[in-house]
Amino acid sequence: MTTDTKNRAVHSLSFIRGDELQIPTYKVLKQDGTPYKGAKLPDLDQHTALRIYKAMVRTRVLDERMLAAQRQGRLSFYMQSTGEEATTVGFAAALDDEDMIMAQYREQGALVYRGFTLEEFMNQLFSNERDYGKGRQMPIHYGSSKLHYMTISSPLATQIPQATGYAYGQKMAGEGKCTVTVFGEGAASEGDFHAALNMASVLKVPVIFLCRNNGYAISTPSSEQFAADGIAPRALGYGMHTIRVDGNDILAVYAATLEARRIAVEENEPVLIEAMSYRLAAHSSSDDPSGYRSKKEEENWASKDPLSRMKQWLLLQQWWSEDEDKTLYDIERRDVLAMLKECEKHPIPKLEEMITDVYDVPPPLLKEQLEHLKDHIRKYPEAYPKTSGRLDND
Repeated sequence: MTTDTKNRAVHSLSFIRGDELQIPTYKVLKQDGTPYKGAKLPDLDQHTALRIYKAMVRTRVLDERMLAAQRQGRLSFYMQSTGEEATTVGFAAALDDEDMIMAQYREQGALVYRGFTLEEFMNQLFSNERDYGKGRQMPIHYGSSKLHYMTISSPLATQIPQATGYAYGQKMAGEGKCTVTVFGEGAASEGDFHAALNMASVLKVPVIFLCRNNGYAISTPSSEQFAADGIAPRALGYGMHTIRVDGNDILAVYAATLEARRIAVEENEPVLIEAMSYRLAAHSSSDDPSGYRSKKEEENWASKDPLSRMKQWLLLQQWWSEDEDKTLYDIERRDVLAMLKECEKHPIPKLEEMITDVYDVPPPLLKEQLEHLKDHIRKYPEAYPKTSGRLDND
């Protein structure tokens, strides 16, 4: 809409209220795995459906085991995606493998689906010498160039405008690819969110903004974050397509992302998807949710578990069985534990790695600072047991 004389004119004073528009939630599957009356199921074959479910199970098991490892003191930090797996795996399944994903920090399911191995997860979590980030990131800050998954940044919402810029490059390249950026509803309160949506709409780029609305920005409930009807209506203010989906409904997420990708790639139009879900776990291993939400609330959402819903649908299709399900969980728990034990034994990166990858040749000042650091570690070896042990042996 422009401000020229073509706009419809009115001659009586009337304001439009924001609550006049209520966006519905798109749902396909009930919790028992049966479809809602009138719901059209997406075209999902057995192979893809089982690949999705197995990725969801691996993500759940990985999260459970690694949080336990953090509690044992084997990891410094961890963040689970428990309860949100249908969103984080479902959107990835609807993409082309070369579409770019710019995640926040709860989208490990997308990486599992794309083939990130347990070893690659563990190397990053333990910051060992095989970690792609060379130990420079906190745990769960994954990245994979081969899987088109941009390395996660700790600062909130920085990936959102970056996604718009990257999608603009994809539009210029004309290769039929898009970018998906994922963020929580709390991150949508950052200014980066609004700048990104406006830029994407004006430039008409193939980007999908996927908001995981899990009800809380750490400890702040949605009711204290915004007064309007969630995140989806904001897209309308920027003139873009938008939809709200049940984030625990794998078929709804999959179908919505398929269509969003078509719009983004074929029409060069940005799309916003708001996936309504719930974070069953704590915000992170440093958080205690009992201080800001009730057990009754958690139990209510646990009854809407996305893994259970998809399993019931698979059982009804006769594509899966209870015996296969038990076997899958047993195998995943065994494999995750075995890889954990193996990768935590690998040495940490060499200290010299701290000053690489910024300059082609590290300048004298950085080399001098590195030598000062080595002298400090030699003086206080007990404070740096992992580093001091290999300082003069490499």
